[in-house]
Amino acid sequence: MRRLVLTTPMRPSPRFAGAPPERVPAAAQEREYTLHPEDGGVPQVRRTAGHVERDEGLYLYTPMDDERSLQRVFVPRSAYSRCEFGPSAEERAAEHWCATPAQVLDALERQRYAPVMPIGRSMLELGFVTPAQLHRAIAGKPPEVPLGEMLVASGILSSADLQTALAHKMGYPLVDLTRFPIDREAARRLSLRVALECRALPLMVHGERLVVAVDRPARTNKLRALHGLSGLTLAPVLASRNHIFTALQALAQDIWADNAHGRPAFFAATTV
Repeated sequence: MRRLVLTTPMRPSPRFAGAPPERVPAAAQEREYTLHPEDGGVPQVRRTAGHVERDEGLYLYTPMDDERSLQRVFVPRSAYSRCEFGPSAEERAAEHWCATPAQVLDALERQRYAPVMPIGRSMLELGFVTPAQLHRAIAGKPPEVPLGEMLVASGILSSADLQTALAHKMGYPLVDLTRFPIDREAARRLSLRVALECRALPLMVHGERLVVAVDRPARTNKLRALHGLSGLTLAPVLASRNHIFTALQALAQDIWADNAHGRPAFFAATTV
């Protein structure tokens, strides 16, 4: 077994040249696995932050309690019959995010009366941390240090993750853009360039409200001054920044195909 220093990887950006890579939260990598011994013995259920399967066997990377290192474990091919991997904390959380217009409208209505939730619960619902990570962080937190700031300082959470968690704490709904049926006419209300600059994607119009997916509510401040949105009240909802860029890429050849100025060949996006 070998102990490795854990560095949080960055997800490369295949979406647009110059778009920033997105930090992959540790909770997005760590997942439960079930290893079935070849001899038919009792299956082993543990957690790993990644795996590599080769001809000689399976390499697993067990998270250590210090949150900054992994232990590489090698399982010979002859020792197991199969290995099953469960969803990550991020994937589990996404199952409960809004995926239909009706769910979004219901969540926006509940937002008006929803109490402010603890920041720890917010991070769990977003899939930014695992229950074990949160428990260890709370147990070791000095009284004068905010939990979110401590997790950022320890490298478990990025500053962008924390801003999203703080917004969700205040009741902003979460939307899974991989499943949501985006209204293309609503999306066209922004040019591609503005959508990229603001990390924003209009999802639907409901009455006089334009529901816009952003990675943090403050993104809508610039949008409120746009002439094309006059007469509409912006209703921000939260979505993964990675999902926003991926959705914009998928829509670019469709709704912005006739707008040469809206399809930059290169866009040097910032990382904030």
